[in-house]
Amino acid sequence: MQSGNKNAIMVNIGFGNVVAAGRVISILSPASAPMKRLREEARDMHLLVDATEGRRTRSIIVTDSGHIILSGLSTETLVQRINDPS
Repeated sequence: MQSGNKNAIMVNIGFGNVVAAGRVISILSPASAPMKRLREEARDMHLLVDATEGRRTRSIIVTDSGHIILSGLSTETLVQRINDPS
């Protein structure tokens, strides 16, 4: 794990929440049954971070630490933001 990296690129994942782009392994659509199981397993292991601010989950972000982050932004929007963080 990298800690204290002041040059980490932070990406807005919606509603004032950000994540370090270098920690993201994948961004997934939440609709399928396996993704629902992934969400429940993360909740049971206390690795789920809900960044939807009460809105509908439109994407699931998987990090290198094993955390699962729920976002209210679409998968396409998050990919664009990670590829062009400016």
